Amino acid sequence: MSEKIDLSTFVLSEDDEFMNANHRAYFRAKLNAWKNDILREARETLDHLAEESANHPDLADRASSETDRAIELRARDRQRKLISKIDAALQRLDEGTYGYCEETGEPIGLKRLDARPIATLSIEAQERHERREKVYRDE
Repeated sequence: MSEKIDLSTFVLSEDDEFMNANHRAYFRAKLNAWKNDILREARETLDHLAEESANHPDLADRASSETDRAIELRARDRQRKLISKIDAALQRLDEGTYGYCEETGEPIGLKRLDARPIATLSIEAQERHERREKVYRDE
């Protein structure tokens, strides 16, 4: 069953060996689908921005259009950063380290990975990280 996974029907099971071939194929398919969606949306945004680049004679229309463009470009920048995280997750899949906490080496957990496939920390390690971040921010 590994390699070709139907994301709409495959069910992750905690009873299976962690990060077995089916798990890896599932997460690879999920990450690639996510990346392809982002790239498709980016192309649509570029097409939309090209259409919208018409010169607006009305100052208010031009200001509104520029604001919309700035918001769209910020969203695309966040998506670009997300693609690099997806690529890093795919690299970890290739290396055999995907699904394991970067801090503790323990399995991250299938439910967390299914919800956040680019996760690099277990929930406990993430909470510790956020507490440390909050302490430094509060000082």
